[in-house]
Amino acid sequence: MAGHSKWANIQHRKGRQDAVRAKLFSKLSKEITVAAKMGDPDPEKNPRLRLAVKEAKGQSMPKDNIERAIKKAMGGEGDNYEEIRYEGYGPNGVAVIVEAMTDNRNRTASNVRSTFSKNGGNLGETGSVAFMFERKGEVVYPADAGDADTVMMAAIEAGAEDVESGEDGHYIWCQDTDLNEVATALEAALGESEATRLVWKPGNTTELDLEQMQSLMRLVEALEDDDDVQRVTTNFEASDEVMAQL
Repeated sequence: MAGHSKWANIQHRKGRQDAVRAKLFSKLSKEITVAAKMGDPDPEKNPRLRLAVKEAKGQSMPKDNIERAIKKAMGGEGDNYEEIRYEGYGPNGVAVIVEAMTDNRNRTASNVRSTFSKNGGNLGETGSVAFMFERKGEVVYPADAGDADTVMMAAIEAGAEDVESGEDGHYIWCQDTDLNEVATALEAALGESEATRLVWKPGNTTELDLEQMQSLMRLVEALEDDDDVQRVTTNFEASDEVMAQL
């Protein structure tokens, strides 16, 4: 699972400054609006909305932006968004899952297909790569939240399934349906998390060298630049030496 946490680090480290931040806030706002539209506008009564707000706060999204996104749902916006998952292969056979939220399925499908083909990938059928992943809940804490044993005990008591601790932090996984309960229990034990979200956790990975990683990142960044794309997940694996050169 090193590949997953390393990829999270790449995203965090690259940053791409203000333009990327604005795009990220836009995608977080969309998720909050849709979550509020699908249930109660009170995060305490709506687990999906609570997790969306928690993720937004973890990304330092201003409180005003969060409240504005919820008000949009109460005002009738967000009605036409449809959640779609695309699956395909990137350069060197890396499995790629693209989660999108769109008001125009044809536009999004066309854009995603074009992005894959322009960047050395191939868009596949639904189910073509999902079998390589498991749908899990993920809670991320910084390294200074506690030592590995402390976090492990808190995770076990919270009902989590697995923990990976390292210099870059603690990654805690649970069943997707248990995420709200596990995250709440962890918060009581360890404080506020850096991130709480549903993820696709790779069951197996594809090892990449530096050139292959650079090709994959071009595809992922191009996909993430699409306003309809919420999240991109891959099953790459790379050595620390390769990661250090990116």
